[in-house]
Amino acid sequence: MPDFRLSEEHEALRQSVREFARDVVAPVIGDFYERHAFPYEIVRQMGKMGLFGLPFGAEYGGMGGDYFALCLALEELARVDSSVAITLEAAISLGAIPIYRFGTEEQKREWLPRLVSGENLAAFGLTEPGFGSDAGGTATRARLDEATNEWVINGSKAFITNSGTDITALVTVTAVTGETPDGRKEISAIIVPSGTPGFTVAPGYSKVGWCASDTHELNFDDVRVPAANLLGQRGRGFAQFLQTLDEGRVAIAALSVGLAQGCVDESVKYAKQRHAFGQPIGNFQAIQFKIADMEARAHTARLSYYDAASRLAAGEDIKRIAAITKLHASEVAVANARDATQIHGGYGFMNEFPVGRFWRDSKILEIGEGTSEVQRMIIARELGL
Repeated sequence: MPDFRLSEEHEALRQSVREFARDVVAPVIGDFYERHAFPYEIVRQMGKMGLFGLPFGAEYGGMGGDYFALCLALEELARVDSSVAITLEAAISLGAIPIYRFGTEEQKREWLPRLVSGENLAAFGLTEPGFGSDAGGTATRARLDEATNEWVINGSKAFITNSGTDITALVTVTAVTGETPDGRKEISAIIVPSGTPGFTVAPGYSKVGWCASDTHELNFDDVRVPAANLLGQRGRGFAQFLQTLDEGRVAIAALSVGLAQGCVDESVKYAKQRHAFGQPIGNFQAIQFKIADMEARAHTARLSYYDAASRLAAGEDIKRIAAITKLHASEVAVANARDATQIHGGYGFMNEFPVGRFWRDSKILEIGEGTSEVQRMIIARELGL
């Protein structure tokens, strides 16, 4: 039978990240959140800890770990703050891993050492203003100028994480590069370095949550990059990113579990401190049952992502399992954030309490990297419906 107990190495990592989140992130992140400011110093320290290199080989400066190690780190960070967690998740799952999985050796040598060290960040440009869940409707186009051997890119991308920081090095974008024999769009992936002429980053969004993370719309106006910046095979960009999203959904599930568990932590603490009718509110069965339900949800969602991560490590096809765990964990996060806010009463509506951030941060987990509706579509298709 499966054994979900952590190895000594994984447990040591979890404890290390838990202490970092508690001692370094928690005391200051509320201020960054209120100012909608990116926490560069926290990111720098995560880089020193090796967190950006967790699932990458030592030949590129990585830690030689696995995807499960990344998931554990994401859970512990999100237990305190999701902006920091999503910065790490997007930098690895969406930024560096496509280059690691599909890049040429030259591309890997050029970009990965800077990305796995946390010195630079990379972003993943898939979503467009007119096409959200319909990623196959990509309108951004790239034509190969044979005279100069360059791709010329025109279009825009929306809601792109880590795309406009001072340390963002590149964005990998999907673009229509032609037509397939059966008349469908040929979609390829192309690396666009930051600062390339014609590539502009719009001002950051005013967001409901994840307020200390970096999110922008991107515009490409006759952007020229070398033909060698093609990532993977021409015409395989969409398929490559679908594989990337399957893996990323496991990571988002881990982040969701962290938020859900953080809601339990804060609610238990508050229930012991807050008095009403002459006693701690934690003495009342209504509060006890609500927190018990929250803990049960977090526990089962954790087991789900542990299972998905172990299958990923074993090389199994995880499309259905990744959709299940992302769907379940994200809905658990929203439910726990709602209940934690209710337990805190009026204080749960105040930004000075972590559950206020948790509530604001939870909803995007049912939207980003595939909406709950998309996850249900995938599950149904995988069942043959």
